[in-house]
Amino acid sequence: MYRPTLEQHLAPIPPKRILSLDGGGVRGILTLGYLARIESVLRERYRDPRLRLCDYFDLIGGTSTGAIIATGLAIGKTVAELQKLYRKLANDIFHTEWYRLGLISPKFSIEALQSALESTFHDYRLGGKEVLTGLMIMCKRFDSGSPWVIHNHPKSRYFMRTEASSHVPNSEYLLKQVVRASTAAPHYFEPERIQVAGEFFGAFVDGGMSPHNNPALQLLMLATLDGYGWKWPIGETNVLIISAGTGRKEMSEKCDDVMRMPAAGLAGRSLVNLMDDCSWLNQTVLQWIARSDTAWPVDRELGDLRNDSFGGQKWLTYQRYDLRFQSKWLKDELSLDIADRDLAGLDAMDNPRNLTQLEELGVNAAEQQVRPEHFPRAFDIEAAVDSHA
Repeated sequence: MYRPTLEQHLAPIPPKRILSLDGGGVRGILTLGYLARIESVLRERYRDPRLRLCDYFDLIGGTSTGAIIATGLAIGKTVAELQKLYRKLANDIFHTEWYRLGLISPKFSIEALQSALESTFHDYRLGGKEVLTGLMIMCKRFDSGSPWVIHNHPKSRYFMRTEASSHVPNSEYLLKQVVRASTAAPHYFEPERIQVAGEFFGAFVDGGMSPHNNPALQLLMLATLDGYGWKWPIGETNVLIISAGTGRKEMSEKCDDVMRMPAAGLAGRSLVNLMDDCSWLNQTVLQWIARSDTAWPVDRELGDLRNDSFGGQKWLTYQRYDLRFQSKWLKDELSLDIADRDLAGLDAMDNPRNLTQLEELGVNAAEQQVRPEHFPRAFDIEAAVDSHA
C-alpha cells in the first residue's frame, strides 16, 4: 500500500481524513477497541497487515487520554502497541497513596505518568521527523483561561521561531510535555508548567476543561479555518471525520436528591454536565452540517437531524462511534446483554479495575458499530494519491 508522506498528509488537496479522540481517563481503552476494528477494516481493504492508522488519516487529534492515543498513532504506533501501553498505564498511574484525597493536593502522583510518557515519546518534538502525519493536541492554559490548539502544520502562525517574536514555537514543544499538559485533569494531577515565550510560562490543565473534550468540531475548524494555516477545502467528499468516544452515562437523579446535594457535590456534578453539554453541542453541529451514517438522536424534539442541512447541503462526511453505560441501550442498539449492576461505576475515569470490562465492551461495540462502508471509497488513499499527481 502507498504510504503518504507528512507533506502529502498536510497538503490542502482532497480527499482528507481526520481522526478525533475524546478524553475520558482509563476509558481510553474503550476507544482503542474502536480503533482496533478500524485498523482491521483498513488492513483488509488495502490487503496490508502492516497498515497503521497514521498511514490512512491525514490529521489525528485528541484531548486528555485521547491526546495520548492520538500522539502514539501519529508517531506510527499500532493499536495493539497502544492497548499494551494502556494496560500498564492504568495500573501504574491511577494508584492512590493513603494521604492523597484530591482536596489539598492532587489525587495522583505525576511520576508514573511522566515516566510512561518519557518511555513512549522520548525527546520527540512536535516538529520532529518522528511525527508522521498531522497531529493536534487539545490543551487548556489555565492562567490565561484560553484553550490552546497545539498542532504541527508548518504554515501556522506559531509553529516556527521568528526573530520578531520571543514565543516558543510549537515545533520545539516536546510531545511528552504537551501530552502531559493535555492530561493534567484538576483534582487528579497537578498542572503542567510550560515555557511559552522568553521568561514567561503557562500553567496547563486537562484539555477537557475547554469546550473540546470531544475535539471533532475543533479539528474541523483547525483543518478549514484560514488562520490555522491548513486551509483544507470543505465538502461532503473532501473531508471525512471519524470520531471515537469513551462511553457516557446519562444523568438520572430525582429532583429531591438534587436539592439535598452538598454544595461541593453539586459543583462537581455541574462541571461534568457542562463537559457533556459541550460534547453534545459539538455532536449536534456536526450532524447538522455533515452526511453521517451513524447519526445519534440529539433529543426527542430534534431527532438525529438526518433531514436537516446547513445552507441546503452537506459540508463533510462524519461518523461517530460511542456507547452508553446503560443495559437497555446496549441491548437495543448493540445486542449486548449486560446487566445495569455490571455497568455500575464503569463511567469512572480513574478506576483501573474497570480496564478489562471496558476493553471487552469497546471491542464488542466496535464489531457492531464500525462498518467498512463508513469509510467511503471516495476517501481511499489511492484517490488522494491520484489527486496529488
